[in-house]
Amino acid sequence: MPSIINDPKQLCDAARDAANNAYVEYSNFRVGAALTTKSATYTGANVESASYGLSLCAERAAITKAVNAGDRDLVRLAIACVDAKPELGINGIMPCGACRQWFIEFAPELEIIIWSENDGKIIGTYIAEDLLSNPFKL
Repeated sequence: MPSIINDPKQLCDAARDAANNAYVEYSNFRVGAALTTKSATYTGANVESASYGLSLCAERAAITKAVNAGDRDLVRLAIACVDAKPELGINGIMPCGACRQWFIEFAPELEIIIWSENDGKIIGTYIAEDLLSNPFKL
């Protein structure tokens, strides 16, 4: 089982490292994610498809790894969009709606840390349920 990273900055570093594994043949927009659970840390990178709807975001890739390992006690997720355009600010690096729905599905209290490659620091920390008002639930 992967070791656990508790330090937010180290988690961001792991997300940045994960972005190097991204498959972004179409957008050239690498994203990495590092997810800490109560017992381990999982990383993910975005994987694109020519059919964009079949692409997988880094955040969901990391969550999928944890769930497939039987580890559903999600605690903290760091996101690093290493190719974000500086002029877009935080809006260019926030998680998409599909990822936000997954956060709610698996861990409404999940702490989301946003790393800015342009600023070289953490620029935002959120709770998942604060990022998606009135989410769909069954």
